[in-house]
Amino acid sequence: MKRAILTRSRMASLRPTALLAALVLALSASGQEASDLTVVEANSLDELLKNVEERRVVESRAHNEREARFRAAREDQQQMLQDAQAERRREEQRSERLETQFEENEIRIGNLQEQLDKRLGSLRELFGVLQQVAGDTRGLFGASLISAEIPNRGEWLGQLAAKMGKSTQLASIDEMEELWEHLQREMTESGRISRFTSTVNMLDGEQVQTDLIRVGSFAIVSEDGYINYDTDIGALVELGRQPEAQFANTATDLFDADSGDLVAFAIDPTRGSLISLLIQKATLAEMVGTPFGGFTTGACYLPFCDGQGDYPGSVIIMVGIIGVLLAIERLITLTLVGRKVSAQYRQPESPTDDNPLGRVLKVYDDNRDVDVETLDLKLGEAILSETPALTRNITIIQVISVVAPLMGLLGTVIGMIETFQSITLFGTGDPKTMASGISTALMTTVLGLCVAIPTVLLHAIVNQRSRGIIHVLEEQSQGIVAKHAEESGQPLG
Repeated sequence: MKRAILTRSRMASLRPTALLAALVLALSASGQEASDLTVVEANSLDELLKNVEERRVVESRAHNEREARFRAAREDQQQMLQDAQAERRREEQRSERLETQFEENEIRIGNLQEQLDKRLGSLRELFGVLQQVAGDTRGLFGASLISAEIPNRGEWLGQLAAKMGKSTQLASIDEMEELWEHLQREMTESGRISRFTSTVNMLDGEQVQTDLIRVGSFAIVSEDGYINYDTDIGALVELGRQPEAQFANTATDLFDADSGDLVAFAIDPTRGSLISLLIQKATLAEMVGTPFGGFTTGACYLPFCDGQGDYPGSVIIMVGIIGVLLAIERLITLTLVGRKVSAQYRQPESPTDDNPLGRVLKVYDDNRDVDVETLDLKLGEAILSETPALTRNITIIQVISVVAPLMGLLGTVIGMIETFQSITLFGTGDPKTMASGISTALMTTVLGLCVAIPTVLLHAIVNQRSRGIIHVLEEQSQGIVAKHAEESGQPLG
């Protein structure tokens, strides 16, 4: 469609009559949709009237065409309405037929269900039990160690349980017998000790084919000890470490035993739970610490500092080692000296310089001509000179036996201070935050007692041997003085 456009310059060039005609034509063309309009100049009123009349004829023709189109469309809309109403009546009739059929089907389904219930009778309860047993057995097999030797037992049970969950399918006699066979095999295998070969997932990620022994449904062992069965992935996994020796040794003995041998074996009735707790238990090395462990861990610069005793425990252990070494040295030395003194005691007529008694007897041989009092003083001096060598380091052992429990008490106080600091910072919600301080407190007390008890016993032993040798020296000295006084006829002072 073309519209008449009058610019300002164009309007200025038209005369009044022409301008009036152009405006009339433009206004009449503003609503025109089907004709092309142009600006027609009228030089006179006659021309303007002629143009308007011609325009009226054109507009009348356009109006008639629009009216015809509108009437045709109205007749079509009436036909569409009639078609839609007819379609609605047909769908309503179809809906009524389907509703009637639905009600008839419901009645028929109810009758058939009633017939099915009558025919099943008590079998329905049986199938419900079968579904429950199949589901429970599948869960049991998933957590059973026997599945490590006999895998893929749960797939069929899952299919059976899913089948029994549908009301349209029933179990057959063969399926019932197969379920009973699976249950019977589980009971039989739980009482057998079986040797088999399987794949074990090692800690480094490697999978190794190895020989294994299954003890019922309680434990699986290899030549290196217990093996864990991970129920989440359904695979055998190497333990991070073996439990303590009293349990691990039974697994090794069982693996090395021949058929028919009776072997004491530690089983886990919880099927792995106890073993997982045992391997988390701190070993003796973890509690006490390893030699120079503090240097390797960087935690401190003392030996044994990587244990639960920490600094106090490390000091107690070092002091205890020193005390034990001193006691052993004294024990060996005094034992050798005691043997030489005993040998010299049996041969007093030939004294030697390799033992204290021989040196005391030599003093008598060198002073036979002196008076009794002088001889007594000489012998006393000889005994006093021998005493320091016989009693060396014994006092230190005694001090260590007394100081060790005091250091243990100090460690206990330090551990309790750490515990209360943890409580202050983190509260009492998590016991693990307090475990370190409590472990230090208890471990230092134990270490202090473990050092004190043997050092007290060792001190008593070495002190008794030292005093025994000194007693022999004093006894022989008094005997020599008495004999000399008797031979010289001098009275004892």
